[in-house]
Amino acid sequence: MMIRTSMLAAVALLGVAACAPRNVDPPGTASTRAADRVVGTNASGAYPAQSDGTAANPPGTASERALDRAAGTNTSGAYPMQSDGMPGNPPGTAAGRAIGNTR
Repeated sequence: MMIRTSMLAAVALLGVAACAPRNVDPPGTASTRAADRVVGTNASGAYPAQSDGTAANPPGTASERALDRAAGTNTSGAYPMQSDGMPGNPPGTAAGRAIGNTR
């Protein structure tokens, strides 16, 4: 009787262990997740909050947005008011307008 009780307890434990949640590895590889953390992207799928267009991450990459801020452009799509032809940004680039003014 003691052996049956022990076996029943062992089977019950195995059943519970099989249903227990396992450590789930996040999407992507370790290297793509590391790149996502450094660059601020979501190529691996592990960082959905870093996807383009979310509140925490406007469109484009961080480097594209930095270029837009420095050059006054809208390459990333994050600065629509800096697009050519908008009231704050006449047609052409700032560099192109500077060259045009020196002639």
